Amino acid sequence: MHKMKKILLSISIAIFTIAFVNTAQAVEWKGWNIHVPGYPNTVGMDKFAEILKERTNGRITLKMFHSGVLGSQPDAIEQVRVGGLQIGNFNMGPMGPIIPEANVLSLPFIFKDTPHMFRVMNGAAGEQINAGMAKKGLIGLAWYDSGARSFYTTKKPVTEPKDVQGMKIRVMNNDLYVGMIAALGGNGTPMAFSEVFTSLKQGVVDGAENNWPSYESTRHFENAKYYSTTQHLMIPECVCINADVYSKLSDEDKKIVKEAALESAELQQELWAKRSKASRDKVTAAGVQVTEIKDKAPFMKAMEPVHAAFLEKNPSLKSLVELIKNTD
Repeated sequence: MHKMKKILLSISIAIFTIAFVNTAQAVEWKGWNIHVPGYPNTVGMDKFAEILKERTNGRITLKMFHSGVLGSQPDAIEQVRVGGLQIGNFNMGPMGPIIPEANVLSLPFIFKDTPHMFRVMNGAAGEQINAGMAKKGLIGLAWYDSGARSFYTTKKPVTEPKDVQGMKIRVMNNDLYVGMIAALGGNGTPMAFSEVFTSLKQGVVDGAENNWPSYESTRHFENAKYYSTTQHLMIPECVCINADVYSKLSDEDKKIVKEAALESAELQQELWAKRSKASRDKVTAAGVQVTEIKDKAPFMKAMEPVHAAFLEKNPSLKSLVELIKNTD
């Protein structure tokens, strides 16, 4: 009887020890995303979290906070860099001010089209950009589609560069975008994304620029009924992780995290294509006047001084720009 008690005690201790070790090793990451429920990025990030939990048997869980509830994008980028947050889904535009290599992606018309963008990001140029991000505490795990950004305005459509003259256009927080609008004769106004709807309604700005799903999901189309397909920017979004957190993972867990992010990107890109068409159809049905800009040459020519000024200020990035342009 005494021997049996000892055996049972040993088993109990072993079970407790295993449970304690598993609990001690389990971590919960916090993730940031600016987009609303149902948005392709939101669905993609939730899928990332689901795969992560499943393939690590719950050792790593990711709690996603959507709709920008944990702060603005620039603040969230900083939080992931320093480890206050572990994961983020970020547009590469606001990364430009702190990561020079990433700023190249914000040059107007740097990409020929969306397939070209993904070939670049998954190739040698993407590796250089990721290396620049790593120096600043971020590791890019996968690239999400964010479509092409075009102008939408409140008073009149943009049909040619001179139409932007005198307009106040909301842009993301990056001097390149301010310069882009200035080159068209307008006034680029950096502003938090959450403030755009009211600013359009109250006339604080005359327009903004974004893709179809963002224009539709935020209901900006209610206040800015002219959409012009300039497609001046095609900026990818990243699924990013804090560099220190990633470096401390085992090789096995790094592989799981990377694969989970890539699978979520496949889903996001598939949903993005469907959502872009649905969003365009929805705003058109609501009375939005869509102006198709078939000849983008005048807009591209207007951006030449923006490219020249950027390269003059960042001569070390000239080879990266050329690599992107020469990627087949």
